[in-house]
Amino acid sequence: MTRRFSVAALLLLGLCRAQDLATRLDQQVRAYVERQRFNGSVLVARDGKVLLSKGYGMANAEWGVPNTPKAKFRLGSITKQFTAMVVLMLEQQGKLKVEDPVSKYLPDAPAAWGKVTIHHLLTHTSGIPSFTSFPDYVKTMTLPSPAAETLKRFRDKPLEFEPGSRFRYSNSGYVLLGYLIEKITGRSYEDLVEKWIFGPLGMKDTGYDHPERILKNRASGYSNAGKAMANAPYLDMTIPHAAGALYSTTEDLLVWDQALYTEKLLPAKVLERMFTPFKDNYAYGWTVRTESNRKVIGHGGGINGFSTMIVRIPQDRLFAAALSNLETRDAGRIANELARLALGEKVDAKLPD
Repeated sequence: MTRRFSVAALLLLGLCRAQDLATRLDQQVRAYVERQRFNGSVLVARDGKVLLSKGYGMANAEWGVPNTPKAKFRLGSITKQFTAMVVLMLEQQGKLKVEDPVSKYLPDAPAAWGKVTIHHLLTHTSGIPSFTSFPDYVKTMTLPSPAAETLKRFRDKPLEFEPGSRFRYSNSGYVLLGYLIEKITGRSYEDLVEKWIFGPLGMKDTGYDHPERILKNRASGYSNAGKAMANAPYLDMTIPHAAGALYSTTEDLLVWDQALYTEKLLPAKVLERMFTPFKDNYAYGWTVRTESNRKVIGHGGGINGFSTMIVRIPQDRLFAAALSNLETRDAGRIANELARLALGEKVDAKLPD
């Protein structure tokens, strides 16, 4: 009887602690929501077990439809890790090598790209300027521009530095990767990520975003206009392509996270390359840094109407994601704070301005 009581007491204590942690995690997110700095969904898990999965605010403010864990958000640059995965899968198939120069697959590449390799594109060290920083970008973002057309925007621009010598984030590099993927395989980027990643992993709520299609549980994107939300400016989704055109849910991203601990997609040794930083803590579609003697792997995304962040701490099998359909940069801060709280660290309840 005593032993049974002790086991029951331990289970109850564990349940109470889990509930207390879930409450604390929820409070941290609500602090942002109350200050109109977050509107979306979060998920925190450890060892694959969900600690908090919840939606906040509205998926569609005009119709009063609330966000839930099933809401689909544009990922922005979180897309890049899926692009990197496809590149490494192609390498495993013998169809390319990351050390190959871009010109091997693009015979008409500009002379300036002669030393640019696929590795440089993956690590943002190519020197190719990011077209999203060009002065005319906002004026052209409503116009359809498949990858081949987008390449024309930056192919004749001078490199910003010698390839491999520096890090500078470049959306151009990842659109170019998407173009190379399609050229090498003869298939669309959308088809490859679906057939090679989302389908095999059962990520049924993830895909390439086409605004004209009816997409169940799609969250509308908003920007802040003073203290009120406003519909975000339109962006034609042919433009971000392999640099930022995917959508997903927090639940599907947990599936992705768990798959990265396995060899379902790639052998462990190859996956390790994906998480090995080259310059400025950037690896292949991921940032990798060390905090409190822990490796912290993550990536954020920002695209019209959306802000996103995914954080992985492999040592503790910890995962945190924050997907927001409000165009603020707080999703990254929230995901990192939730990860720290889940590890038992203290986080200041008072938000920075």
